[in-house]
Amino acid sequence: MSSISDYVDLGQPMFWSLQQDQVRVLSKNKKQAEKDLKISLRNKQEKQLTHIITKLFGGNSLYGCYALAVTIFTIGIIRDSIYERALRTQPTHPLLTGPVSNALALALFTSGNILVLTSMYALGITGTYLGDYFGILMDEMVTGFPFNICSAPMYYGSTLSFLGSALWFGKPAGVVLTGVVFVVYKIALRFEDPFTGGIYAERERKEKIEGKKSR
Repeated sequence: MSSISDYVDLGQPMFWSLQQDQVRVLSKNKKQAEKDLKISLRNKQEKQLTHIITKLFGGNSLYGCYALAVTIFTIGIIRDSIYERALRTQPTHPLLTGPVSNALALALFTSGNILVLTSMYALGITGTYLGDYFGILMDEMVTGFPFNICSAPMYYGSTLSFLGSALWFGKPAGVVLTGVVFVVYKIALRFEDPFTGGIYAERERKEKIEGKKSR
């Protein structure tokens, strides 16, 4: 009788490398999110003015956000490369090969990329790459496609793409890693969603106060 060890090579360093990277990122994001949620939004805005990235670009928050965007995009490419290398030497399961599995893989990969790319188009560079941390807010929160399908299309789209890749190559280890990525994303959303919603709620509150004063 076959076991999971027959199809998931836990001895491969690359398999654990991706999971360790995800845990480190989650730990860092969790600590930062907890700190952000404990202070007021006003203090958060003041802190952003002295943010180290902004300082590096002469106090220009837009340039700082662009630099962060390049960094995150580059790290994403490295992450995808690690994922591909982790799968390359993993065992293949016969149930994950064949035309049905390949068709499902293509559907998942395509739909995942549609969610990611359309959300990036809707948000723009600053909306996609943490512009709100630099005090760069959109005119209003995006609620159209693909955000009318799910609240975090980038995270869910990325998860679908990972799963599609795992099925395309017939690697059970890829399915396991996809599960790890999904859990990390879900935990991150517990901190990100309240923070983002709070920023726009605070701006709306200030606009109402200013509107009353101008009357």
